Amino acid sequence: MGIKYITLSCVAALGLAACGNTAGEQAIIGGAVGAGAASVAGGSIATGLAVGAAGNILACELDIVGC
Repeated sequence: MGIKYITLSCVAALGLAACGNTAGEQAIIGGAVGAGAASVAGGSIATGLAVGAAGNILACELDIVGC
């Protein structure tokens, strides 16, 4: 496993650990982490932003990560 994917995994884990208090904050935090992870992995930054924002809101609202 390359360093790129290890870094990507760490960034994603840290992003989901930081929920935010409102849906807006959750979207911003998740989107930033998703975009950063996509940038590191060489993927689409727009897709990473959208997936990160939606994933963080979903994880927080369903209390998956204990926000």
